[in-house]
Amino acid sequence: MKIDKRDGFFIAVVVVVLGIFVAISGKEKTTTVPNNEMHKIAYDTAFKNAPGPDASLFKRTFFKPDKKGAEVYCEPCHKEKGVPFPPKHPAKNRCLFCHKLKR
Repeated sequence: MKIDKRDGFFIAVVVVVLGIFVAISGKEKTTTVPNNEMHKIAYDTAFKNAPGPDASLFKRTFFKPDKKGAEVYCEPCHKEKGVPFPPKHPAKNRCLFCHKLKR
């Protein structure tokens, strides 16, 4: 099989696209929600319907935590403890839209 000029051009385009993709993807910048005693209620709420370790691989792979149910505990506690939000922080009622829960 001979590689001609068009094939080389196509391979170069694929390499450039992959290089750009790797260059713009970086480390995730949002912080994760700490898995500690203070945030236990949010984790318990989000993962209350999580499939057990004996569940099928399909159920475990595609399980989505109940983020909206867990978010109701974020703002009242942060307001009570006086934890400030950074400038230009988005709406405070959608914390888990950006912040991730550790599995």
